[in-house]
Amino acid sequence: MAQASELAPGSKLVHPKFGTGMILSLDDTYYKIYFYTTEEVKTLARDYEGFTVEEAKVPDFPMLTMKDVEKAIREALIQTSERAPIVPLGGKWMGGNVVFEPNDASLQPKEIPMSAFFHKIVMVREKLRVLEQNINNHPKLDDEDRVHLQQYITRAYGSLTTFNVLFAYKEDQFRGSGGKE
Repeated sequence: MAQASELAPGSKLVHPKFGTGMILSLDDTYYKIYFYTTEEVKTLARDYEGFTVEEAKVPDFPMLTMKDVEKAIREALIQTSERAPIVPLGGKWMGGNVVFEPNDASLQPKEIPMSAFFHKIVMVREKLRVLEQNINNHPKLDDEDRVHLQQYITRAYGSLTTFNVLFAYKEDQFRGSGGKE
């Protein structure tokens, strides 16, 4: 018979205080169990030894935990969204820093390498482009909705034109509604 720490959702067990319950879900450490007599869901440790297993369900597939899902999402993001095109920083800015000086002299300024700041700006641009593609290819949006949402993105590009001075090449720069494409 399966140990209480290896049970799958659907397993029934008896707890000395809460009575008979069914496992609804689990993670690395805990079970979420619905107890019939109290009609409550309780979170209890998987390694608790006071359970009596009434009906064991053992997964016939590998059980995914939240950590597994988080790891898969993190890896997918690294493989896709962090693959920004190589956009060169203007030569005069290479090796420079961005300094944020607070008005209050008792507060310390924040200094960031220009290359890191520029990378963040390029990533914002790439995420706006992906959003733009998703809007244009969305099956449930009609043309009017697409145009309306596209106008917001164009205005966002326009708000970012201040940073155009950082780009090495004009074709990489932001263009708002006034820019020619």
